[in-house]
Amino acid sequence: MADENSVIAFYDERMLAHEPDIEVPFLPGRMDKRIRSLLSGLGVPWKYPEHPARLTAIRHLLELEPVPGVTFESGKAATREQLGRVHTSSYLDHVFELRGQSAWLDVDTTAVSPGSVDAAEVAAGTAIAAVEAVVEGRAASSFALVRPPGHHAEPVRARGFCLFNNVAVAAAHARAALDCRRVMIVDWDAHHGNGTQDIFWADPHVLFCDLHRAAPFYPGTGSLEEIGMGLGDGTNVNIPLPADAGDAAYLKAFREILVPAAEWFQPDLILVSTGFDPHSHDLAMEVSYDGFAAMTGILKTLARRHCQGRLVFVLEGGYNLISLSRGVRSVLRVLAGDEPPEPGQRGIAEVEAAADFHRGAFVGPPPD
Repeated sequence: MADENSVIAFYDERMLAHEPDIEVPFLPGRMDKRIRSLLSGLGVPWKYPEHPARLTAIRHLLELEPVPGVTFESGKAATREQLGRVHTSSYLDHVFELRGQSAWLDVDTTAVSPGSVDAAEVAAGTAIAAVEAVVEGRAASSFALVRPPGHHAEPVRARGFCLFNNVAVAAAHARAALDCRRVMIVDWDAHHGNGTQDIFWADPHVLFCDLHRAAPFYPGTGSLEEIGMGLGDGTNVNIPLPADAGDAAYLKAFREILVPAAEWFQPDLILVSTGFDPHSHDLAMEVSYDGFAAMTGILKTLARRHCQGRLVFVLEGGYNLISLSRGVRSVLRVLAGDEPPEPGQRGIAEVEAAADFHRGAFVGPPPD
């Protein structure tokens, strides 16, 4: 068995080949015209937000400020069979036909460039590699640093910059090939993971718990009443939050909803759809780096209690490069053994020191 604080971060430069450029010609058709009309109506220049620098910024920070105990490995491409566990054959045919081309896939501006399909296969396969590493005991936890992201991708549709649903592919692989009977997915991205919800909507063996900014924030799904259906009734847990929710709300949800849910479900593996757009820099929510660290600490404890420490993080959103890279590092530090700080306490020691320094000035009569 691996050391309880051993961590493998998976990073593969092939995922940098996904680089939609809205200035280049796309496949002709109504989709292109509709999106061009949509973008022209914004009144401001628009660049594709999900770009290669999201990964290179993370890697650069981790090279400048390494986290002891974290090792790196490259990823691998998912097979059609692995993708086909969560996406339909017709959808895969459609996406594979776009290999080497530039095209819009959806009116919410999901697009591909010539290298995007290859990159998306590697993103999904790298999520699988991260799961295999912890199930095989090579690491206690892992972090798949992947793009394009995945949690908006539905069985038959690309959405929200997502082509293949990476975390769903990994969960399905764990169940089908790695003898993990019950998989818990926690999604803390600011946007609801509508695709993951759809894929496991009626599956009693996957517990999906999603904290997100409430509708009408994109994609507009994820109400309390969306709890699954059929055999999966009750295994879909949504926690919609207001825009100004921060560390206190997230940690209360973790302690009062996710912890008892895990106690009930008894997962064999915990997967985390890890978006860093809840950070205040991304203007969606008000979570801090210490908040991400504290949530990681709770999940690490749950994984040790229920599933031999098997804990896998899969990158989703986060578009401010500073908060994205710093957020990833805050998670990795806790996985590698650092004690998570208590959110809201930063600066307290400095204030106390300043109070001691200045206190003597407030004795005696004030100046005339």
